[in-house]
Amino acid sequence: MEYKTLIETAAVRIRPHLRETPLEYSYPFSHETGCEVYLKMENVQITGSFKARGALNKILSLPKSEQKIVTASTGNHGLGVANALGVTGRNGTIFLPLGASPAKVDAIRMRGVPVEFHGTNSEETERYARAQAEAHGDIYVSPYNDEAVMAGQGTIGVELIRQLPDVDVVLVSVGGGGLIGGIAAYLKAVKPSIQMIGCLPANAPVMYECLKAGHIFEVPEQPTLSDATAGGLEAGSITFDICKKFVDDYVLVSEAEIAAAMKRTLQMHHWIIEGSAGVSIAALQKSKDRWRGKRVVSIICGGNVSESVVRRILEDK
Repeated sequence: MEYKTLIETAAVRIRPHLRETPLEYSYPFSHETGCEVYLKMENVQITGSFKARGALNKILSLPKSEQKIVTASTGNHGLGVANALGVTGRNGTIFLPLGASPAKVDAIRMRGVPVEFHGTNSEETERYARAQAEAHGDIYVSPYNDEAVMAGQGTIGVELIRQLPDVDVVLVSVGGGGLIGGIAAYLKAVKPSIQMIGCLPANAPVMYECLKAGHIFEVPEQPTLSDATAGGLEAGSITFDICKKFVDDYVLVSEAEIAAAMKRTLQMHHWIIEGSAGVSIAALQKSKDRWRGKRVVSIICGGNVSESVVRRILEDK
């Protein structure tokens, strides 16, 4: 089945359980960049992030069974899986790396799903969780390396093209590539002229470096405010080829630029957004001269950020 059909099927499947998120015209960012800027507000999705879409599509598409669901996450995907478990009545366990955002850990625990910690980065956690699932006969749900998960994320594209049919450019933060892969696969099918721009923290440019090299490898990373996009790519990930085919260009941004974008969004829109959402705003600001006069959408992919991070950004001069 082609990706467009998979994504349209996912949109019908998950629609009763999730919000169609607003697309807000941004007067401040339009004025500052010379573009017509719109913000797709996944930060107000029911789990505070787009990850609810892919997790729900995957788990709703599984045959009914007593098998437990296991996943690995830096937080948002785990919260999405926890939400999907509540919708479907299934049991599961969420594996998180040590040092995961306390705000995201607390949100998962509030939904009554067991949390376990393993590893210091998402790649270690994913390997361990997959091994645990295989050892116990459980179902492993990948954060990105899964067709049904990616199709769920791609439902943002279904909403977006209906909300703004004449969109020119879409900026999307990139980690494992499930979000931009799903959106790009759909939008390129319905409007090939759309420019799809991947946005990454310079401290964790894994997909960018792998695509540049032509293969998946272990890319050195530094700590980043964009914890949701940090971590390595699983060998053989389906998102690699999809990004290679459908994403037009990439923009890397510094930690200072991410922090400034988060702070500016709070000042101008009164929204608290997480670092991964700040990446797409920072990339817009950094590359604004390329898009002057164009209709540009920035995907605000999540708003799950801890109080300590917000305080640090606001205090930073």
